[in-house]
This record gives sequence, structure tokens and C-alpha cells, in this order.
Amino acid sequence: MTSPIRVGTRRSTLATTQTGHVIARLSELLDRPVEPIMIRTDGDVLTGSLSSLGGAGVFVAALREAVLDGRCELAVHSLKDLPAAAWPGLTLFTPPREDPHDVLCAPTGVTWDTLRQGARVGTGSPRRAAQLLALRPDVNIVDIRGNVDTRLARALGPEADLDAVVLARAGLARLGRLDAVSTVFDSADMTPAPGQGALAIEASDDALADPAVATALAAIDDESTHLAVAAERALLEHLGAGCAAPVGALGTLTGATMNLLAAIVSLDGTRRLVRSMDVSMDASDRQATARQLGIDLAEALLNEGAADIAPLGM
Repeated sequence: MTSPIRVGTRRSTLATTQTGHVIARLSELLDRPVEPIMIRTDGDVLTGSLSSLGGAGVFVAALREAVLDGRCELAVHSLKDLPAAAWPGLTLFTPPREDPHDVLCAPTGVTWDTLRQGARVGTGSPRRAAQLLALRPDVNIVDIRGNVDTRLARALGPEADLDAVVLARAGLARLGRLDAVSTVFDSADMTPAPGQGALAIEASDDALADPAVATALAAIDDESTHLAVAAERALLEHLGAGCAAPVGALGTLTGATMNLLAAIVSLDGTRRLVRSMDVSMDASDRQATARQLGIDLAEALLNEGAADIAPLGM
């Protein structure tokens, strides 16, 4: 019997759902079994705020180790959790991206505009917290952790202690929980995290030595998503910022033009720097062009004082 392709995943409901989508697509393309391998990460075990644990990268290291030491051939991540720098021995593939916007989840009839003065709003993201405060300095930000259901229960459950929570629309869409959304934020007001809404499949060199696996992953990889996140991640890397820094970036490919929007916000929301830049993608190396767009916009932000506005090393 042909040995299965093993796909590493975190144990959370969202992670296993996302990995299930990838496994289903691989199963359509490969004439061999594909199975999930549950991996426990530091982010699943340790307590405390995400920023105090070192950012979203705490969800990634154990999965990467599992691929590199041969326990699995592939790993699936939320792409926004990946540190910006590439990892030796692993190749990145990106399925088509879900809607990347941030959303407010609040009781029926309550929107961002009608949220009471001084409302308690939960988020585990310094980027979201900073942008929320920039929009409405009156709100009280409450740091929260936990899976999607746990977070939603803080605002929508019978024992709710918050007025609202802010989450990524993509995760709610994959879980079939868009009914919880009361407001979708515009990306100009709440610029998403680099890579938000996208999944990352990391493959080992050994896995890619199998032509069938390499062909299947190439078929799954969506070029417009890959180019957009390449620009976003290059911007983050050039800024010297970590996954938890209050930095938003969103690349959009329209025809042959890539637009990159970026926002740098002080943690208290009092200072905000928002800029965008376009580039023609009529080039032989579109990946390099996208990355250069991220670098160029990051340099422009640094020249305008981005490092004085926000702690980019988070």
C-alpha cells in the first residue's frame, strides 16, 4: 500500500478545519491517502498574552520541526502566524485567500457605530487594539486568548463579560460562523495583518522530490495570493517587525497592477501612519517584483518615522 502524505496541523477546531480543506484538495489531486498529524505547539500550551509569548510565531515552530524531522511531509498554518523570513528546507505554497478583513462580533443589533461609549472590546492582537483605539479612543481594550468559540462566548454567550470581540472574518467563514459578524471593517480603517485570510502550506524538500506531490502543490498554489502575501511579508521583514507588531498590510492584485496598503499605529492609537504604493507586475520575475514593492513601501514608512510611532520589534 502506498504510504500516506502526512499533514501537520495544530489541534484547534479552526486549525483542523483549515487543514481539512487542504487535505480534501490534495486528495483530489493525488492517487494516495492524505492524513492529518496533530502537533501540539507552544502557543497551544503556554498562557499569557500573545505578545508576551513572542507573537504568533509560537504556533509555528513545532509544526516546522515536525516536517523537518520527518514526522510529516507538509504542515498547514494560518499564514499570518508565519515569521516573515523564509525557513531553510521548507517551501511555501498558498491556496486562494479568504476575505482578509477584520470583523466586529457583538450581540444582535450592535454595530461598531452603535457600540456604547466605553465599551469593553476583546482582542488578543496589538495591531487590532491599536487600530481600534485610533478609531474610537473611548473603548476599553481587553486582552483575550482562546479558540474562536471561547472568544465569541466572551461577547455572545450567556455569561458574556464583553460588549464585543474583534476577529478575522476568514476564520469565521471557514467555521461557518459568519452569523456572529455585526460589522466588517474597511481595510483603510482596520488594515489586516500581513497574510491574514491566507493559508500557508510548508513542504519539505523530501516531499517535493516526489513529482506527484510537487505537481499537486503547484496546482493548489494561487499566484495572486502568493504575490500579495509576498509583498506584505517583505514589508514586515524590512520593517524589522514581528507578527505581533501593530503593523497592517494588504496587497491587492488588479490586472497587471499590485497595490500595497500599509498602516503603522502607536499602541495607544494616538499616532497612525497609512500609505500605499502601486507597481506594475508586467515583469519576468513577478515574485521579486512583489517583494520589492514591500521593501520600497517599508522604506518609505521608515523615512516618515514609522519606528518612532510603533515598537516594530514586537
